[in-house]
Amino acid sequence: MKKVTMKYLPSQPLEMHKVKIVQQTHLLDVDARYSSMKKAGYNTFLLKSADVFLDMLTDSGVNANSDNQLAASMQADDAYAGSQTYYRLEEKVTSLLGLPYFLPAHQGRACEHILAKTLVKPGQRVPMNYHFTTTKGHIVAMGGIVDELVIDEGLDFRSNHPFKGNLDLNKLEAYFKKYRKEDIAFLRLEAGTNLIGGQPISMENAKAVTAMCKEKGVLSMLDASLLQDNLHFIKNREEQYKDVSIKDITKEFCGLFDIVYFSARKFGFAKGGGILVKDKDLHESMKGFVVMYEGFLTYGGMSTKEMEAIAVGLEETMEEEVIAQGPQFIEYMVNTLVKYDVPMITPAGGLGAHVDARRFLPHIAQEEYPSASLAAALYLISGIRGMERGTLSEQRNPDGSEKLADMELLRLAIPRRVYTLSQINYAIDRIIWLYEHRHLVGGMKFIKEPETLRFFFGELAPINNWQENLLKAFKEDFPDLV
Repeated sequence: MKKVTMKYLPSQPLEMHKVKIVQQTHLLDVDARYSSMKKAGYNTFLLKSADVFLDMLTDSGVNANSDNQLAASMQADDAYAGSQTYYRLEEKVTSLLGLPYFLPAHQGRACEHILAKTLVKPGQRVPMNYHFTTTKGHIVAMGGIVDELVIDEGLDFRSNHPFKGNLDLNKLEAYFKKYRKEDIAFLRLEAGTNLIGGQPISMENAKAVTAMCKEKGVLSMLDASLLQDNLHFIKNREEQYKDVSIKDITKEFCGLFDIVYFSARKFGFAKGGGILVKDKDLHESMKGFVVMYEGFLTYGGMSTKEMEAIAVGLEETMEEEVIAQGPQFIEYMVNTLVKYDVPMITPAGGLGAHVDARRFLPHIAQEEYPSASLAAALYLISGIRGMERGTLSEQRNPDGSEKLADMELLRLAIPRRVYTLSQINYAIDRIIWLYEHRHLVGGMKFIKEPETLRFFFGELAPINNWQENLLKAFKEDFPDLV
């Protein structure tokens, strides 16, 4: 899809859809937001949706369905076993992704659970470009060890590398010399890399990595949850794919791997997921875990209505105008904020706009969770819910010390077909104001810290009550909103 150029207005993305059904949203006043934030323990995950104006926490399961998806859901076959809905979904995913054997699961982390249970033995290692929180959690729970081999540019905010999610081939070559194939459960590539800014991997890199895996005799695995954005970047950033259809890019890309899994909450605009494999014996070895943990083999814990919606959503994902929407809105948001010197991860990736909290709040030590502070501060002055992607999202080291994250990010996800440009501009305006008053934001401390996945439901408190000075400044600048 080509960008639409404005003659009189600055270049901006266009919504390539019409709004048919709307949902009312509300913007609480400042004091009400303050009260909600305190009740949530300054953790945006614990905010009630009713208290949020723009929900940019995630794009998982919150993308808008199309009219065709809703229509398809009405033909769902609710049979427990042998549902026709399942066979329609199976035909769609195997034909589009190109791997012959499919197992359904209710979302991406369910796929990770089954794959880890099947493939990871205690002490085995899993190399990857970069980890995702639940992926790493499942591997570690099975006694595995995660090794990250992303290119150096992936962690360098100054780099404008077009594929910052690429796995470093030299690091992988050295890795394969160091470890036997028996030491390695599988290699995983995430397209694109969630925790470093939704940055994509190139087709060229995927080809080289999977070829090295094949030579070594190591299974290659693709996390395709963010694949739709990655497809857009391959088509627009790799010259040899500019004239190749999205369908052909998808089949070529996925066909490189032995295993592909995905969350349809992202890839497919619906709620579900699945695993595809090339090897029949591997498929057979995972069936029991689907039945044990997910449901029967022909629904895998999913609603059949959602399964019908996934089949249509995946087909819609093959349309260039559909998958371009997310990256174009994200690029607009990132580039506009950069014009005002707000430190962002560039080039703009998929999933959402990512604010570099370490540069935004350089006065806050990582041990005081600057990304979490930034997320809380943004909600207080705007009603916008973002997600911390930094040290708070890590687990402590065995000795109790903090494992400092490679990057401290505030992720502002942009759900597909949900928000308008005026709402994006509102977010931009509030972020710029917050950047101009960044000196008022302080650190955070835990008052309730779970041992596992603490960022989901841990509770925090501001150090030295900095939030009061921030809100005082906001009320002075926006007296009509108080």
